[in-house]
Amino acid sequence: MTRARELANLGSNTTDLEAINAVYDAGGLTGRNLIINGAMQVAQRSTSTASITTSAYHTIDRWFTSLVTLGTWTQSQSTDVPSGQGFASSLKMACTIADASPAAGDRLLIRQVLEGQDVQQLKKGTANAESVTLSFWVKSSKTGTHIVEIYDQDNARNIAKAYTVSSANTWEKKELTFAGDTTGAFDNDNASSFVLNMYLGAGSTYTSGTLATSWESATSANRAVGQVNLADSTSNEWYITGVQLEVGETATPFEHRSYGDELARCQRYYYESGGTSTNDWGQKGYQTANEYVANTLSHPVAMRASPTLTKAGTFATSNIFEPAAIGSSTTSWQWQAQKGGASGIWIIYSKTSGKFTLDAEL
Repeated sequence: MTRARELANLGSNTTDLEAINAVYDAGGLTGRNLIINGAMQVAQRSTSTASITTSAYHTIDRWFTSLVTLGTWTQSQSTDVPSGQGFASSLKMACTIADASPAAGDRLLIRQVLEGQDVQQLKKGTANAESVTLSFWVKSSKTGTHIVEIYDQDNARNIAKAYTVSSANTWEKKELTFAGDTTGAFDNDNASSFVLNMYLGAGSTYTSGTLATSWESATSANRAVGQVNLADSTSNEWYITGVQLEVGETATPFEHRSYGDELARCQRYYYESGGTSTNDWGQKGYQTANEYVANTLSHPVAMRASPTLTKAGTFATSNIFEPAAIGSSTTSWQWQAQKGGASGIWIIYSKTSGKFTLDAEL
């Protein structure tokens, strides 16, 4: 997007004009969003998962659900989005079994975790520590206070801000600015450092203190003070999209990335190799008599770390044999299997549901 086009879109708002000029002067608008899949475009695992009672990546890539005995949920990739903003998908949480009286340690939140090497520009732990601004669109049937927390995994420090859902079942844009932290640098590695937590409910373990609105050594009681309980009714729903986190104190327009670009970013952490609902999958390898047949495949992109390999679903059995994952690196993975008989080239087919999952999530 050109500077002229962006300024035209903003009109005469002096604050926004100054913010856009500052961003361009610092290197432009591209690449400023630290969040991956903020438009909720990519959902490799599933577009809908019901009866959720445990923590996991359930649907939308890079968005982890942290759930400790606070209701039962359906999570889905929804087409309900704010009008005229260029979004096609949102993440939806729908309560299916309520819990109106959370126990002390109960909690529900949606989380994204960033690698330390991807947040070095925040200059955390130095006198020049940068503020960051989070912007997003949210819609909920339950009005009231919600908490967003930044958690420093390397130094056990946190800061939290509240936002208000003002009108039920209405898309609202929220902007929150978090001060820079001059204490505790992020490790410069591929491990978990920066954690963005968006609370939907929490028990007294996390709500009985004073909200940590400035950086502090993490105290559980100060993490989600004031948070409403989205689990108190099966009528409750919560949607989010357009999540952007950027350096500075002003939110700029959302950085829309192509689906292919966002998919590649997600595949650094997770991808699936195998059949789909519409396509079979085949691989071949050579076997000497009564020995193993094997093959090596390259990842679509270099993964964060050597992934955990898991075989799932059903593979074809006629003239074929079941493969097993045997090893991986950040750039490739291997399968092997054994079939008795003469030497030759054998082929493994996945009939729609057979797949390998490769997981290098934080």
